[in-house]
Amino acid sequence: MVLETQRLILREMTLQDNDDLLEVFSDPEVMQFYPRSFDRPMTQRWIERNIQRYAQHGFGLWAIVLKSGKLIGDCGLVMQQVDDLEAVEIGYHIRRDLWGQGLATEAAQACRDYGFNQLGFDQLISLINPANAASRRVAEKNSMRLIKETAWREQPTCVYAVERSPRQTKRA
Repeated sequence: MVLETQRLILREMTLQDNDDLLEVFSDPEVMQFYPRSFDRPMTQRWIERNIQRYAQHGFGLWAIVLKSGKLIGDCGLVMQQVDDLEAVEIGYHIRRDLWGQGLATEAAQACRDYGFNQLGFDQLISLINPANAASRRVAEKNSMRLIKETAWREQPTCVYAVERSPRQTKRA
């Protein structure tokens, strides 16, 4: 386990999570702002890429598991290159039948606090398609504000950011 919230556990993904994550990533509505929804091999590569991130950076996207035991998506921190600058992004995906329950916000807030308090980052961002109103609301509920619009991976993208507050600790 990496993080725990009132309703969720965030933990490192394993290859055994492929079926549960495929349920999320194969949904065209969940993935409407990606080039396409994922099939089984794409989901496996997603997991493998995050396992590599854990080894390389000590963080990545983590599996979101309800305390009842059901894996329902992912949320975590990812290094991104945006306009020639390296930044740490909070990203998230939640199973569609659980949208509107505040689960993405709860997970994203835990990742924000972890990024500031345990990892010592000064700023965290979220990269969001301008038409993705739900993700924009999650970012805003996560104390983020729109700082600019840019082309990221050749797509129009809103860059939301939040700065570490003075009361949040910085790692030694």
